[in-house]
Amino acid sequence: MSAEHQHHGHDHGDEPGHGLGHSDSHSHGHSHAHGGGGRAFALAIGLNTCFVAAEVAAGIISGSVALIADAGHNLSDVLSLVLAWAASRLAQRPPSARYTYGLKSSSILAAIANSALIWIALGAILVETLRRLADPAPVAGTTMMLVAGIGIVVNGASAMLFAAGRANDLNLRAAFQHLAADAAVSAGVVLAGLGVMLTGQRWIDPVTSLIIVAVIGWGSWGLLRDSVRMGMLAVPDRIDESAVQAFLAGQAGVSAVHDLHIWPMSTTETALTAHIVMPAGHPGDVFLRGLSDELHRRFAIGHPTLQIETGAEEACALESAAIV
Repeated sequence: MSAEHQHHGHDHGDEPGHGLGHSDSHSHGHSHAHGGGGRAFALAIGLNTCFVAAEVAAGIISGSVALIADAGHNLSDVLSLVLAWAASRLAQRPPSARYTYGLKSSSILAAIANSALIWIALGAILVETLRRLADPAPVAGTTMMLVAGIGIVVNGASAMLFAAGRANDLNLRAAFQHLAADAAVSAGVVLAGLGVMLTGQRWIDPVTSLIIVAVIGWGSWGLLRDSVRMGMLAVPDRIDESAVQAFLAGQAGVSAVHDLHIWPMSTTETALTAHIVMPAGHPGDVFLRGLSDELHRRFAIGHPTLQIETGAEEACALESAAIV
């Protein structure tokens, strides 16, 4: 095997001494939901839990399946917020002998679980909606409008709790977008209630419920797809693997790059490993630190591990996986 040297670049904030050649340039902090974000999660969960209970009661009393459909989705939102909050807290735990990356990937597991919860809820709502569509029941349009109107306020206020941090934290951004979409869905229920009041047509309620199911299903498909991809350790969508390959291969003194892997450590952090062949020998830690900084700046890869090989002896056993 050729002479080798490994460099590990990390983005652990102010934690000292992680890997060879760690420098302050790798102090790329991540804004997880703790502190102010934790309070936002707690308040949003509390508001939405109270609203779900009120919406279910109102849906039963008024006979509105559209309200119950919206309540089912809002319940899945509460569970999603709980899972996201728990995952963000777990991600803060330091690495251990068993979990050498810490528990960062808990955010990916939470995303997969959230996707499953949404689709289970959609299935249950769809069954009840089709039953009501075949046999429409009397609906209290005024109650629908009143409760859904409250939903617009609750979901809108909850979304604003995450507005300030959404630019720097993917979890907060997802919470903001989801709650904002819920406010829009509640607006649809208000329109359904108005339609029932003006026309007296019972079918408007289950048809509105079908539209809600379709809108939520369309919007949540991307979450399901992306979370499964993350669970399968796919290269994040925002990163062009061939561009990373070309960037590494284009460095001075590099003759080849092989065994390149890029994968998500969490929903906000990305790792990379690669073997870099440099026939002239190892260029020193300064070169590797600069290379790690550029990987972060260009591709948002915050945890690179680079292995230098001279290629002077026998070929690397992993060279067959090369992408040239």
